[in-house]
Amino acid sequence: MAEMKDIVQFEIGGVQYALDINIAREIVEMMPITPVPRAPEHIAGIINLRGEITNILNLNYLMGLPAGEEVENRKIIVLVPEAADGSNVGLIVDDVQSVLQVSEEDIDQMDEAMSREAYVKGIIKIGKDSSENKDLIIWIDIAKILADTLKEPDGAVAV
Repeated sequence: MAEMKDIVQFEIGGVQYALDINIAREIVEMMPITPVPRAPEHIAGIINLRGEITNILNLNYLMGLPAGEEVENRKIIVLVPEAADGSNVGLIVDDVQSVLQVSEEDIDQMDEAMSREAYVKGIIKIGKDSSENKDLIIWIDIAKILADTLKEPDGAVAV
């Protein structure tokens, strides 16, 4: 029997993405974000989430996607601190669709070069019974995105 994977399915710019459920601590509604002076483009700012200062990142920028339009249902996916070297980090997404359990049989693994360069763990096929009409979800390696993007040249984390 195929192993099952738990993911959070979300949307950015009309495209469906997923990340591992075990690195998502919670999903919160968009709230006012305090900008940080001279912060790099990938840092939207900070929020006070129940007494904890949380760094909010523009996930579209981290993935090399164009800045999306402001949409009504924007959410923040707050990650477990271990995902960002102990920092409190949240990711802005256009919307969160669902938490899914997918079978490994429905995941096409990416080759090494693609997963390293594009931060894609695989492509998840869900939906319709016919194998030709399945919806595709890009399963991103958020831990690798954070590790590669947020490291300073001296090895410190830049959040």
